[in-house]
Amino acid sequence: MGLFKRNPFGHNLFMKRWLIRILGLMTHSRYKGFNSLQIEGSDIVRSLPENNVLFVSNHQTYFADVVAMLHVFYASLAGREDSIKNVGYLWNPKLNIYYVAAKETMSKSLLTRLLAYAGSISIERTWRADGKDVNRQVKMSDITNIGTALDDGWVITFPQGTTRPWKPLRKGTAHIIKNYKPIVVPVVIDGFRRSFDRKGLYIKKKGILQSIQIKEPLEIDYEKESVADIIEKLEYAIEQHPSFLKVIPQEELAAYEEDHRKREWRY
Repeated sequence: MGLFKRNPFGHNLFMKRWLIRILGLMTHSRYKGFNSLQIEGSDIVRSLPENNVLFVSNHQTYFADVVAMLHVFYASLAGREDSIKNVGYLWNPKLNIYYVAAKETMSKSLLTRLLAYAGSISIERTWRADGKDVNRQVKMSDITNIGTALDDGWVITFPQGTTRPWKPLRKGTAHIIKNYKPIVVPVVIDGFRRSFDRKGLYIKKKGILQSIQIKEPLEIDYEKESVADIIEKLEYAIEQHPSFLKVIPQEELAAYEEDHRKREWRY
Protein backbone atom coordinates (compact mmCIF):
# COMPACT_ATOMS: atom_id res chain seq x y z
CA MET A 1 0.00 0.00 0.00
CA GLY A 2 1.30 3.43 -0.92
CA LEU A 3 1.90 6.00 1.80
CA PHE A 4 -0.49 8.44 0.18
CA LYS A 5 -3.38 6.22 -0.87
CA ARG A 6 -6.75 7.49 0.39
CA ASN A 7 -10.28 6.14 0.68
CA PRO A 8 -13.32 7.88 -0.93
CA PHE A 9 -13.60 10.20 2.10
CA GLY A 10 -10.03 11.43 1.81
CA HIS A 11 -8.63 9.47 4.77
CA ASN A 12 -5.03 8.36 4.38
CA LEU A 13 -5.10 4.55 4.53
CA PHE A 14 -1.57 4.24 5.93
CA MET A 15 -2.53 6.47 8.85
CA LYS A 16 -5.87 4.71 9.25
CA ARG A 17 -4.19 1.29 9.43
CA TRP A 18 -1.86 2.42 12.22
CA LEU A 19 -4.70 4.17 14.05
CA ILE A 20 -6.74 0.95 14.02
CA ARG A 21 -3.74 -1.04 15.26
CA ILE A 22 -3.10 1.36 18.15
CA LEU A 23 -6.75 1.79 19.18
CA GLY A 24 -7.29 -1.94 18.79
CA LEU A 25 -4.42 -2.75 21.15
CA MET A 26 -5.71 -0.19 23.65
CA THR A 27 -9.24 -1.61 23.68
CA HIS A 28 -8.68 -5.37 23.32
CA SER A 29 -8.64 -6.07 27.08
CA ARG A 30 -12.05 -4.43 27.46
CA TYR A 31 -13.54 -7.45 25.70
CA LYS A 32 -11.03 -10.17 26.54
CA GLY A 33 -9.57 -9.44 29.94
CA PHE A 34 -11.68 -7.21 32.16
CA ASN A 35 -14.75 -8.78 30.57
CA SER A 36 -15.37 -11.67 28.19
CA LEU A 37 -16.95 -11.61 24.76
CA GLN A 38 -19.09 -14.43 23.40
CA ILE A 39 -19.20 -14.44 19.60
CA GLU A 40 -21.44 -16.25 17.17
CA GLY A 41 -21.29 -16.00 13.38
CA SER A 42 -17.63 -15.58 12.39
CA ASP A 43 -18.25 -17.90 9.45
CA ILE A 44 -20.97 -15.55 8.19
CA VAL A 45 -18.52 -12.62 8.23
CA ARG A 46 -16.03 -14.57 6.13
CA SER A 47 -18.70 -15.47 3.56
CA LEU A 48 -19.62 -11.86 2.77
CA PRO A 49 -18.51 -9.99 -0.36
CA GLU A 50 -15.97 -7.18 -0.28
CA ASN A 51 -18.53 -4.39 -0.45
CA ASN A 52 -22.22 -3.37 -0.31
CA VAL A 53 -22.84 -5.04 3.05
CA LEU A 54 -24.96 -3.31 5.71
CA PHE A 55 -24.76 -4.55 9.30
CA VAL A 56 -27.85 -3.55 11.28
CA SER A 57 -27.66 -3.78 15.07
CA ASN A 58 -29.30 -2.82 18.33
CA HIS A 59 -27.36 -0.26 20.35
CA GLN A 60 -26.23 -0.13 24.00
CA THR A 61 -23.35 2.37 24.28
CA TYR A 62 -22.00 5.11 22.05
CA PHE A 63 -18.62 3.55 21.28
CA ALA A 64 -18.05 0.17 22.98
CA ASP A 65 -20.52 -1.63 20.70
CA VAL A 66 -18.97 -0.63 17.41
CA VAL A 67 -15.38 -1.10 18.64
CA ALA A 68 -16.26 -4.64 19.73
CA MET A 69 -17.83 -5.34 16.32
CA LEU A 70 -14.71 -4.12 14.56
CA HIS A 71 -12.57 -6.44 16.69
CA VAL A 72 -14.88 -9.34 15.80
CA PHE A 73 -14.89 -8.53 12.07
CA TYR A 74 -11.10 -8.14 11.88
CA ALA A 75 -10.56 -11.35 13.85
CA SER A 76 -13.11 -13.32 11.80
CA LEU A 77 -11.54 -12.23 8.51
CA ALA A 78 -8.14 -13.27 9.87
CA GLY A 79 -9.44 -16.79 10.47
CA ARG A 80 -10.43 -16.67 14.14
CA GLU A 81 -13.43 -18.87 14.91
CA ASP A 82 -15.82 -16.95 17.18
CA SER A 83 -12.85 -15.52 19.07
CA ILE A 84 -10.72 -12.38 19.34
CA LYS A 85 -7.82 -14.28 20.90
CA ASN A 86 -4.35 -13.13 19.81
CA VAL A 87 -4.41 -9.51 18.61
CA GLY A 88 -2.27 -10.32 15.58
CA TYR A 89 -5.43 -9.87 13.50
CA LEU A 90 -4.99 -6.10 13.97
CA TRP A 91 -1.87 -6.08 11.80
CA ASN A 92 -3.85 -6.31 8.57
CA PRO A 93 -7.38 -5.02 9.27
CA LYS A 94 -10.05 -4.52 6.61
CA LEU A 95 -9.82 -0.77 6.02
CA ASN A 96 -13.15 -0.28 4.26
CA ILE A 97 -15.45 -0.90 7.24
CA TYR A 98 -17.48 2.17 8.22
CA TYR A 99 -20.06 2.94 10.88
CA VAL A 100 -22.83 5.54 11.01
CA ALA A 101 -22.60 8.01 13.91
CA ALA A 102 -23.97 11.41 14.91
CA LYS A 103 -21.76 14.26 13.71
CA GLU A 104 -22.03 16.21 16.98
CA THR A 105 -20.92 13.14 18.96
CA MET A 106 -17.90 12.49 16.75
CA SER A 107 -16.63 16.07 17.08
CA LYS A 108 -16.74 16.29 20.89
CA SER A 109 -13.07 15.61 21.62
CA LEU A 110 -9.74 14.49 20.22
CA LEU A 111 -10.60 10.88 21.05
CA THR A 112 -13.89 10.98 19.17
CA ARG A 113 -12.16 12.61 16.20
CA LEU A 114 -9.64 9.74 16.15
CA LEU A 115 -12.50 7.24 16.32
CA ALA A 116 -14.17 9.09 13.45
CA TYR A 117 -11.02 8.88 11.33
CA ALA A 118 -10.98 5.12 11.95
CA GLY A 119 -14.24 4.75 10.04
CA SER A 120 -17.13 7.02 10.99
CA ILE A 121 -19.73 8.23 8.51
CA SER A 122 -20.82 11.26 10.49
CA ILE A 123 -24.39 12.39 9.86
CA GLU A 124 -26.64 15.12 11.24
CA ARG A 125 -29.45 13.60 13.28
CA THR A 126 -32.89 14.79 12.18
CA TRP A 127 -34.54 14.23 15.56
CA ARG A 128 -31.94 15.30 18.14
CA ALA A 129 -29.29 18.01 18.44
CA ASP A 130 -27.36 19.37 21.43
CA GLY A 131 -29.53 17.38 23.82
CA LYS A 132 -32.80 18.78 22.46
CA ASP A 133 -35.52 17.36 20.25
CA VAL A 134 -35.51 18.81 16.73
CA ASN A 135 -37.31 18.17 13.47
CA ARG A 136 -35.21 18.83 10.41
CA GLN A 137 -34.83 17.46 6.92
CA VAL A 138 -32.45 14.64 6.10
CA LYS A 139 -29.29 15.94 4.43
CA MET A 140 -28.95 14.26 1.05
CA SER A 141 -25.18 14.46 1.38
CA ASP A 142 -25.42 12.19 4.43
CA ILE A 143 -27.38 9.59 2.43
CA THR A 144 -24.91 9.90 -0.43
CA ASN A 145 -21.98 9.34 1.95
CA ILE A 146 -23.56 6.13 3.24
CA GLY A 147 -24.02 5.01 -0.37
CA THR A 148 -20.37 5.83 -1.09
CA ALA A 149 -19.30 3.77 1.92
CA LEU A 150 -21.43 0.82 0.81
CA ASP A 151 -19.92 1.03 -2.66
CA ASP A 152 -16.46 0.95 -1.09
CA GLY A 153 -17.04 -1.66 1.62
CA TRP A 154 -19.11 -2.52 4.70
CA VAL A 155 -21.26 -0.23 6.84
CA ILE A 156 -22.46 -0.69 10.43
CA THR A 157 -25.61 1.16 11.46
CA PHE A 158 -27.77 1.38 14.56
CA PRO A 159 -31.22 2.23 13.17
CA GLN A 160 -32.82 3.04 16.53
CA GLY A 161 -30.54 6.06 16.79
CA THR A 162 -30.41 5.70 20.58
CA THR A 163 -28.94 3.42 23.24
CA ARG A 164 -32.40 2.95 24.80
CA PRO A 165 -33.93 -0.43 23.92
CA TRP A 166 -37.30 -1.02 22.28
CA LYS A 167 -37.35 2.36 20.54
CA PRO A 168 -38.78 2.48 16.98
CA LEU A 169 -36.35 2.07 14.11
CA ARG A 170 -35.70 5.12 11.93
CA LYS A 171 -37.21 4.81 8.48
CA GLY A 172 -34.05 6.16 6.87
CA THR A 173 -32.39 2.77 7.20
CA ALA A 174 -35.17 1.13 5.17
CA HIS A 175 -34.89 3.83 2.50
CA ILE A 176 -31.14 3.21 2.27
CA ILE A 177 -31.78 -0.53 1.89
CA LYS A 178 -34.32 0.00 -0.88
CA ASN A 179 -32.12 2.52 -2.66
CA TYR A 180 -28.69 0.83 -2.48
CA LYS A 181 -29.84 -2.83 -2.21
CA PRO A 182 -27.07 -4.01 0.13
CA ILE A 183 -26.73 -7.41 1.73
CA VAL A 184 -28.32 -6.81 5.14
CA VAL A 185 -26.74 -8.66 8.07
CA PRO A 186 -28.48 -8.43 11.48
CA VAL A 187 -26.36 -8.22 14.61
CA VAL A 188 -27.67 -8.65 18.16
CA ILE A 189 -25.49 -7.45 21.05
CA ASP A 190 -25.86 -7.72 24.81
CA GLY A 191 -23.91 -7.06 28.00
CA PHE A 192 -22.35 -3.74 26.97
CA ARG A 193 -24.67 -1.51 28.99
CA ARG A 194 -23.82 -3.54 32.10
CA SER A 195 -20.07 -3.38 31.64
CA PHE A 196 -19.61 0.18 30.31
CA ASP A 197 -20.95 3.66 30.95
CA ARG A 198 -23.41 4.99 28.37
CA LYS A 199 -20.66 6.49 26.23
CA GLY A 200 -18.81 3.18 26.27
CA LEU A 201 -15.52 4.80 27.26
CA TYR A 202 -15.26 3.74 30.90
CA ILE A 203 -15.54 0.26 32.37
CA LYS A 204 -18.36 0.30 34.90
CA LYS A 205 -18.22 -3.33 36.00
CA LYS A 206 -15.78 -6.18 35.41
CA GLY A 207 -16.48 -9.86 34.82
CA ILE A 208 -19.48 -9.25 32.55
CA LEU A 209 -20.29 -11.63 29.71
CA GLN A 210 -20.79 -9.58 26.57
CA SER A 211 -22.17 -11.12 23.40
CA ILE A 212 -22.27 -10.44 19.68
CA GLN A 213 -24.47 -12.63 17.50
CA ILE A 214 -24.08 -12.19 13.76
CA LYS A 215 -27.08 -13.63 11.93
CA GLU A 216 -27.57 -14.85 8.39
CA PRO A 217 -28.28 -12.10 5.83
CA LEU A 218 -31.94 -11.18 5.48
CA GLU A 219 -33.94 -12.05 2.40
CA ILE A 220 -35.37 -8.77 1.15
CA ASP A 221 -37.37 -8.00 -1.97
CA TYR A 222 -35.97 -4.54 -2.61
CA GLU A 223 -38.66 -3.68 -5.16
CA LYS A 224 -41.82 -5.13 -3.65
CA GLU A 225 -41.32 -4.79 0.10
CA SER A 226 -42.41 -1.45 1.55
CA VAL A 227 -40.44 0.67 4.01
CA ALA A 228 -42.79 -0.52 6.77
CA ASP A 229 -42.23 -4.15 5.79
CA ILE A 230 -38.46 -3.75 5.93
CA ILE A 231 -38.60 -1.92 9.26
CA GLU A 232 -40.66 -4.70 10.81
CA LYS A 233 -38.28 -7.32 9.42
CA LEU A 234 -35.32 -5.46 10.90
CA GLU A 235 -37.04 -5.10 14.30
CA TYR A 236 -37.51 -8.85 14.53
CA ALA A 237 -34.01 -9.58 13.25
CA ILE A 238 -32.24 -7.41 15.85
CA GLU A 239 -34.76 -8.48 18.52
CA GLN A 240 -36.19 -5.02 19.10
CA HIS A 241 -39.75 -5.63 17.95
CA PRO A 242 -42.35 -4.66 20.61
CA SER A 243 -43.47 -8.31 20.82
CA PHE A 244 -40.18 -9.17 22.57
CA LEU A 245 -41.30 -7.05 25.52
CA LYS A 246 -43.96 -9.63 26.35
CA VAL A 247 -41.36 -12.17 27.45
CA ILE A 248 -39.33 -9.79 29.65
CA PRO A 249 -40.41 -9.46 33.30
CA GLN A 250 -41.66 -5.98 34.20
CA GLU A 251 -39.33 -5.93 37.21
CA GLU A 252 -36.34 -6.37 34.90
CA LEU A 253 -37.53 -3.59 32.59
CA ALA A 254 -38.12 -1.23 35.53
CA ALA A 255 -34.67 -1.96 36.94
CA TYR A 256 -33.07 -1.29 33.56
CA GLU A 257 -34.90 2.03 33.09
CA GLU A 258 -33.80 3.20 36.55
CA ASP A 259 -30.19 2.22 35.87
CA HIS A 260 -30.29 3.90 32.47
CA ARG A 261 -31.71 7.11 33.97
CA LYS A 262 -28.83 7.32 36.46
CA ARG A 263 -26.26 6.90 33.66
CA GLU A 264 -27.79 9.28 31.14
CA TRP A 265 -25.19 11.48 29.44
CA ARG A 266 -26.12 15.15 29.65
CA TYR A 267 -24.71 17.33 26.86
